Amino acid sequence: MIRLQNIQRRYISDSVETTALADIDLDVEAGEFLAIMGPSGCGKSTLLNTLGTVDRPTSGHYWFAGQDLARRDEAALARFRAETLGFVFQSFNLIDELTIQENIELGLTYRKDAPGDRRERVAAAMDRVGVSHRARHFPHQLSGGQQQRAAIARAIIGEPKLILADEPTGNLDSENGAQVMDILTSLNAEGATIVMVTHSPAHADMARRRIDMLDGRIVSSVARAI
Repeated sequence: MIRLQNIQRRYISDSVETTALADIDLDVEAGEFLAIMGPSGCGKSTLLNTLGTVDRPTSGHYWFAGQDLARRDEAALARFRAETLGFVFQSFNLIDELTIQENIELGLTYRKDAPGDRRERVAAAMDRVGVSHRARHFPHQLSGGQQQRAAIARAIIGEPKLILADEPTGNLDSENGAQVMDILTSLNAEGATIVMVTHSPAHADMARRRIDMLDGRIVSSVARAI
């Protein structure tokens, strides 16, 4: 489904050039669960942002389902993100002024579902992650684990082809982190393709494959025995 070929990402500021990604070649198959690990500053988040098309590579090719996204304009990339991707962030990124139900419905912003279909989708997504009883609450009234589950519901409500998770358990205690990982592994078992950045070796081991990065490069790739 995904193929990165010779991806480079360089930043230039005050006459200083920094290489965030160097010579990245990576394939991700449909239905795979890939974990990305490495020390801070190694390029993990830059790689995830490149997959999410919120960061453009300086050079190289990003093929998604046979289309080279590195050559698309911003309007086309915005449509791609809305129709194809689901994002899960470490900081949840819920809107404080909206209820949990309203936050989750934001995942359907660019879809043309009828109102009844939207209500059914929102209800199903909330039930899927176990926050139905918090539908009319606001984010600050929920625990961190409940907020992250709501964020996952928002990410999956549009049935994205690819879920990108950036440290999804980073702000959670071990119990809530385990619950979030259970949801992600269950989604993957149902066919979702997931790419996750994590600092947790235990959580990385729950993915089907793990790659390690250092200094903007992929230095190892290990598939989990199933």
